[in-house]
Amino acid sequence: MDPIVMTAGTAVVSAMATDAWQQTRDAVVAWWRRVHPQQAEAVDSELEEVRARILTVRQAQDAAGEAALVSDWRHRLSLLLRERPELEGELRRLLDQVIIPVLPPREQSWAGSQVLRASASGEGRVYQAGRDQHITER
Repeated sequence: MDPIVMTAGTAVVSAMATDAWQQTRDAVVAWWRRVHPQQAEAVDSELEEVRARILTVRQAQDAAGEAALVSDWRHRLSLLLRERPELEGELRRLLDQVIIPVLPPREQSWAGSQVLRASASGEGRVYQAGRDQHITER
């Protein structure tokens, strides 16, 4: 599955459990209305239903229930991007500018994306890390 879809599906569901959910919902529905107008009302209704469910599963600490909700949204986003791959950049902007900023800090760290590329030749070395890295060489 595309990393943007995995991240966006998880982040949308996670944002449903925050106090800033209304702002996030409005942005997701507005984006959907622009890219797939005939589905916008259904998406709006579904987001409200899933919000109630995510609050319930989080209160019950039901990891499997939350995973199922995330899977549903990943699938929905995957279908949309398969149909319209040119929307990937817009989804990334929505994620980076609206959804991730409203997540609690502990959830923001996994929601961002990183692309690490490197090459070395000869006796060169490459050290890459998505976070802290400590290298001790002699």
